[in-house]
Amino acid sequence: MPASSLETIVSLCKRRGFVFPSSSVYGGLGSTWDYGPLGVELKNNVKRAWWRRVVHERDDMEGLDAAILMNRLVWKYSGHEATFSDPMMDCRACKARPRADHVFVAQKGRDPKGMIEINAAIAAKELACPKCGSKDLTEARPFNLMFRTSVGPVDTGDESGLVYLRPETAQGIFVNFGNVLDTMRRKLPFGIAQVGKAFRNEITPGNFTFRTREFEQMEIEYFVRPGEDEAAHEMWIAERKKWYLDLGMRADNLRVREQEKHELAHYAKRCVDLEYLFPMGWSELEGIANRTDFDLKAHSRSPGNPDAVGELHYFDQEQKKHYVPFVIEPSAGADRATLAFLCDAYEDSLVKEPPAEDTAKLRELVESFARSVGRREGMDADVKQRLQAAAEAIAAELPGSLPRLIGLMDDADANKIEVMKKVRGVGEKTAEEHTRTVLHLHPRLAPLVVAVFPLKRNEPRLVEMARGIKRDLQRAGLRAVYDDTGAIGKLYRRQDEIGTPWCITVDFQSLEDQTVTLRDRDSMQQERAPLGEIGPTLLARLR
Repeated sequence: MPASSLETIVSLCKRRGFVFPSSSVYGGLGSTWDYGPLGVELKNNVKRAWWRRVVHERDDMEGLDAAILMNRLVWKYSGHEATFSDPMMDCRACKARPRADHVFVAQKGRDPKGMIEINAAIAAKELACPKCGSKDLTEARPFNLMFRTSVGPVDTGDESGLVYLRPETAQGIFVNFGNVLDTMRRKLPFGIAQVGKAFRNEITPGNFTFRTREFEQMEIEYFVRPGEDEAAHEMWIAERKKWYLDLGMRADNLRVREQEKHELAHYAKRCVDLEYLFPMGWSELEGIANRTDFDLKAHSRSPGNPDAVGELHYFDQEQKKHYVPFVIEPSAGADRATLAFLCDAYEDSLVKEPPAEDTAKLRELVESFARSVGRREGMDADVKQRLQAAAEAIAAELPGSLPRLIGLMDDADANKIEVMKKVRGVGEKTAEEHTRTVLHLHPRLAPLVVAVFPLKRNEPRLVEMARGIKRDLQRAGLRAVYDDTGAIGKLYRRQDEIGTPWCITVDFQSLEDQTVTLRDRDSMQQERAPLGEIGPTLLARLR
């Protein structure tokens, strides 16, 4: 079964070295995460797959890596200084600071028409604090999302050295449009792709790596003739959806959603979101927008922008005239895509039934947990109902529900109940012996491609041969590891859990006939393969 909650994915990531809380030795920093040894490999593979698809495999794309720190005027004329903000309000009773527009939507059932309508509703006591219910709220005010810093050795205090950590990578592409056009001798249509860090001082980050203050974007700005923008938009919608599906994402978990008119950014003619069914529900995975000619005009010299040094336009040789191209922008997040691939690949399954007495003991503990939840005071009613219903269903369906119990044991709210410690003590041991956790990652995304084991680690000939195979595979361009820290069955399970597509076992027969056991992660089938064919075989399967 897929992950029943985001906590299940978080637990796997921490346990197996994908993602760690940042600065954890000092208590951490909210919504900041560090990618561990396996996480950085997975995320890098996602970025490589994206770059290969949108740059290397196309004839109409160029790459770029623009600076994070840019002239402040970039953000002035892009509109970010004036408009890149969220409306915030304070609750005088509990000191909470919610987003005013989110509260308005939740309590009025529609989007507000602007800050004036939000403040009118606050003044009329029509809105209440979502945390404590008080209607004693301050006026909503804009909160700018850009991180500020200064350049130079001294902060003069007059903002002369003010710069921002870029909130998006797109503007670096727009201000370099002329440079790329001139040096690469491009004709329309063509695009510029970039992967890089962006920073937003989000008020309500959360859901693990889904929304953070520091994140990595994978963006394309695709320049076309005015009038050809709608066809190009449709092309990129289809192409970007296909990329996710080609890398193994299940079609049922991916959908295309047209943004409604009131959702569109002020510069957008149209925007389509690719949404993924995360454990917390449908959420944006990538946006594909028609930005028209807004950005190139914004950074061109004009009465509205006397600071620009020239005009960002295109001379069309066929039409013998200058014009400003329209722009189609497919904008994806590397962190969000990595999380989506992890969620989509995750599977827990029962491989064999535990003994009846173990099942009975575990059922009794889960039932006790359900009763404890029912008696718990001060717990949110929705949380209590969710935990109690989940526990009762799991208890009734054991041992088949053992994979769902793993998700419950990873639930942060469930772990506030004391009896969960006893459930974990028995449940984790039972799950380890009788369930199988697998990440069905596409081989091109998997952190490791192949793991090599000797049947016996105390047999020097097997160890030497296994280590040699690992070195040869690594030299052939395959990410390979050697492991002899457990029994073969346990090593297989460990590699399944981190998504390694293939495992190789070197046994005594290998010494005689130069063949090894090649095991497939998804089917668990094993085959004997000649040693000399392993590298070419796996490289062919990766394509």
